[in-house]
Amino acid sequence: MKKTFDAIIIGFGKGGKTLAGDLANRGLKVALVEKSNKMYGGTCINVACIPTKSLENSANNVKNINSWNDAQIEYAKAIEKKETLVTKLREANYNKLNSNDNVTIFTGMATFIDENTVEVKTENEVYELVSENIFINTGSKSFIPNIKGIENNKIVYNSESLMNLRTLPKKMTIIGAGFIGLEFAGIYSSFGTEVTILNSNNGILPNEDIEDSEEIIKLLEKRNVKIINNAKVKEIKEVSNLATVEYDINSELKEITSDIILVATGRKANTEGLGLENAGIELNERGFIKVSDNLKTNKKHIWAIGDINGGPQFTYISLDDYRIIINQLFGNKTRTTSNRKNIPNAIFISPAFSRVGLNVKQAKEKGYDVLVAKMPVEAIPRAKQIGKTDGFIKIVIDKNSNKILGASMICEDSSEIIHLIQLAIDLEVEYTYLRDRVYAHPTMTEALNDVLSPNMIKEV
Repeated sequence: MKKTFDAIIIGFGKGGKTLAGDLANRGLKVALVEKSNKMYGGTCINVACIPTKSLENSANNVKNINSWNDAQIEYAKAIEKKETLVTKLREANYNKLNSNDNVTIFTGMATFIDENTVEVKTENEVYELVSENIFINTGSKSFIPNIKGIENNKIVYNSESLMNLRTLPKKMTIIGAGFIGLEFAGIYSSFGTEVTILNSNNGILPNEDIEDSEEIIKLLEKRNVKIINNAKVKEIKEVSNLATVEYDINSELKEITSDIILVATGRKANTEGLGLENAGIELNERGFIKVSDNLKTNKKHIWAIGDINGGPQFTYISLDDYRIIINQLFGNKTRTTSNRKNIPNAIFISPAFSRVGLNVKQAKEKGYDVLVAKMPVEAIPRAKQIGKTDGFIKIVIDKNSNKILGASMICEDSSEIIHLIQLAIDLEVEYTYLRDRVYAHPTMTEALNDVLSPNMIKEV
């Protein structure tokens, strides 16, 4: 069955769903294709940001755990809460677009036949969708390294399949020490799981300042998380329903046994089955869809949104991709990816590690004369009041201009405060602008009055 639309959007993620609604509200007929009925709303809502942060919140608010049975009960409650939340959001996302007369949702696999035609195989029908405007929003998926035994899905999980785990493991081995691995280490260790991270590098988060990484390690060690560096995983074996990992350190073969293994070794482009070659769409050297700074592929009527285009893998970047496309289609065509600057990010390990702009190492590499304003969180009245005093706030300043270059924060509410720093950097104001603001009391934000005071600023 052939159908023609003004736009075809492949993928129900943040950028795609927002674009579908916008185009439909402008009177365009939109086909929105999603492979799975469990993924309406995209990765963030269903298997990433929202469910993991729900678990993180539950994990850090558990009380009265006096036994392993108590831990299992609390974990089961957290999973149920997470499932209720995700189901509600998924249904809301579907209903919002399904109720729009200009949007037709197809649940099935999309494959390009040519550069204007997409075949969609649903459960009961095969459609040929035709359009002069096609938007690919299929995201990314877990990268699974070539390790012997890693295909055993009874004991090996990725970040998505772990979301379906109903029983709290007593022991967990995590392969990989990036954002995903560290967040899950924080979540499961808070429930009482004994977590070991096998890290192939010499340390975690190599792009961060050493003192930042060391503080994160201290936080995880307080929860009995063990990190083994320079570990090269050789093989995974199932022995008596347990997972045994063989790894090598300096040519010495070692083993670790746990209930399950989480593979957290990064993400790759989700292009399987799309038939991009049939449309002549080019990929970059990493396997992501190659785009210009206005998000067009080498086919000028085909665009790539979100993770699939190889940009920063954050939901809010996918949303900004949508803004760029709308500006290119209906605006003054000035918005591009090159306009982006000072993108904030956070690792939710409780307290969160939040970053924006340049850290000390990066600022020095760029030739700045660096001043650093740093203060321990235990000096903040609000932190004492709520009993969350781990971490520090660190702000990087250009000595010659007094402008803020970046910030690293490991503290409660850092994922909120970091946006104020982002705004100050974007506006290119001097650090004294934030220092001299009047903030509500008691709040974590008012720490900016103190951390930016003269006695806290040092040249490094």
